[in-house]
Amino acid sequence: MEDLNVVNDINHAGNWLIQNQELLLGYIINLTSAIVILIVGLFVARIIANGVNKVLITRNIDTTISGFLAALVRYIIMTFTLIATLGCIGVQTTSVIAILGAAGMAIGLALQGSLSNFAAGVLLVTLRPLRTGEYVDLGNVAGTVTNVHIFYTMLRTLDGKIAVVPNGKIISGNIINYSREPARRNEFIIFVSYDSDIDLIIKILHEVIISEDRVLKDRGIVIGLSELGPSYLKFIVRCWSNTDDLNIVYWDLMAQFKKALDSNNITVPYPKMDIHVYTKTKSLKVNF
Repeated sequence: MEDLNVVNDINHAGNWLIQNQELLLGYIINLTSAIVILIVGLFVARIIANGVNKVLITRNIDTTISGFLAALVRYIIMTFTLIATLGCIGVQTTSVIAILGAAGMAIGLALQGSLSNFAAGVLLVTLRPLRTGEYVDLGNVAGTVTNVHIFYTMLRTLDGKIAVVPNGKIISGNIINYSREPARRNEFIIFVSYDSDIDLIIKILHEVIISEDRVLKDRGIVIGLSELGPSYLKFIVRCWSNTDDLNIVYWDLMAQFKKALDSNNITVPYPKMDIHVYTKTKSLKVNF
């Protein structure tokens, strides 16, 4: 009797398989497709993430930023892969996308400031208005860039302080980069007395600049009288030098200008004050 029941169950199962073979075939195809999509998606995510990381490193992007962006790209691809996999096996992906969207909105509202700094960090990495080792002025702080992180940027000021500036403030303000151009222009202001010979002054200043090897002669030299002051003649001297030599050239040329003017007996005016002392004598009148 039991053997008969087993045979009936087998026959029933066989009949069910025959009747629903198209449905089972569809489930098998969908499951196989889902597995293939999942495996391929994970493989592609890893390949693309590694490629993004290598590209960023070759462009001298900080390793922290490059690793973070590569991981972000990988997780984004994995998320889309997971949604496509669930769709293949019959899961309604609309609800999953809605849940992810609501969660993303909630996280975005909670981390609004951090996300703005993150977006600014992405722009800094992409547009690269400043790089590690460059001296920049960000308005409220100036210094040499030590690190460009995804949320903030670190500067070392001239007096050795470390300044941490949120990336959002950097993007929203002005950025003056002093190190990006290979050559920069120096400007000197020279004051001499009114009795000085203008042509002689220009000749002396020009000879000093020509004798300085670090001055870029092909970029042009400008020397001119710019102002007739109340007690002085004001000359402006402009010349170019390599950015790395800018400050040293300025200090050396200023010293050479002073020595050259002194050797030609040309005086540099300085503030003077004349003090006049008046003595008032009182007469004493005596009545007898």
